[in-house]
Amino acid sequence: MSTTGIGDVRVVARELWSDGRGWILLGVAGGWFLSLGVRLVFPPLLPYLRETFSLGLTLAGLLLTVLWVAYALGQFPGGIIGDRLGEGNALVISTVVSGVAIAVVAVSNTPWMLFAATAVFGFSTALFGPSRFTILSAIYDDRDRTAVGLTLSAGEAGNAILPVVAGVLAAAVSWRLGFGVTVPLFFLMAVVLFRVVPGSVSEGSAVDTLSLSTFRYVVRGIAQRAIVLMTGIHLFLFFVYQGFTGFYPTYLVEMKGLSPRFAAGLFGLFFVVGIVVQPLAGAAGDRFGTRPSLLGVALVSTAALTALPFVDGVVGLIALTAVASTLLGVTPLTQTYLVNALPSDMKGSGLGLLRTVQIALGATGPLVVGFVADLGYFDGAFLLVAVISGLGAALCLLVPMDR
Repeated sequence: MSTTGIGDVRVVARELWSDGRGWILLGVAGGWFLSLGVRLVFPPLLPYLRETFSLGLTLAGLLLTVLWVAYALGQFPGGIIGDRLGEGNALVISTVVSGVAIAVVAVSNTPWMLFAATAVFGFSTALFGPSRFTILSAIYDDRDRTAVGLTLSAGEAGNAILPVVAGVLAAAVSWRLGFGVTVPLFFLMAVVLFRVVPGSVSEGSAVDTLSLSTFRYVVRGIAQRAIVLMTGIHLFLFFVYQGFTGFYPTYLVEMKGLSPRFAAGLFGLFFVVGIVVQPLAGAAGDRFGTRPSLLGVALVSTAALTALPFVDGVVGLIALTAVASTLLGVTPLTQTYLVNALPSDMKGSGLGLLRTVQIALGATGPLVVGFVADLGYFDGAFLLVAVISGLGAALCLLVPMDR
């Protein structure tokens, strides 16, 4: 069995690397490493930003809200840019603008400058979102879920590495360096993407402008039962992801009695395990189909979240955190399914519109969890998240089989 397993891995690796596609995969994954990882730099640097700009907790929280709302709003325009100018060109534009925006964040000297640059950064990283899925789905026929899973795992690596590096630099030198050290990386990655990723991989698009008629055309294209159903599943499970990750460290400190440092370590473990989970989930989708793979991910996540209030002790919490990271396997399955289900002339814009809805509504997860926790029901807040995860799992049973 071991030899067979190694042989299967080698076959998959050869297929992913063949015909020059491996360099494209590496370029897209590297860009996502930066795009997602730097977004997660903001939370650990918030204490420094609060001190520099005299921000209260409400304004500090609003800064993160601005970041993610801007990211949500940029999804649909990002899809249109990918459809009209080419997916590879959209990735380059996103990476260059992100580098400029994060440089402005690093030199900001007023709250307004900080908030504006953060909004631009969130919006610019959103331009990377839809095109990375459409590129990989276009160049990989039978391994697109695996390729997407590997790319997403690169983002989880960014989540695990870049916030730690930024935190160390902020403590040793300045928070400005914590942000600023990533600026040359963005510009270097833009050059890499320009060199290894084709400017366009699509055969043509019926979506040319950001207008009301374009919006109506895209809405008609996505108004299919399977697409709406998968969007609903992703919305539920993204709400769960945001609610869980937004308050998990705080929950561990206040309800489980862990030190903030150890809670942060468990939070990092969640993303470290996700580096393995996401390509495995994608590979499972390629082999068994989306419905059974997604159902398995949702059920395991639901079980972990349900058990969380009843588990105490370091060993149990470590094990539960690792199991809960199964939740990170949702995205390679849902997003690849949507790309494949969308009409060919509006894949980027269609996915962009769907992701705008998914991210904007799912981002209310922390607000709901925080509100319930403030009422004195922190355990209940996580049980509520588990119920919503269970609803997502139930919807999986309605997804048509694609294998």
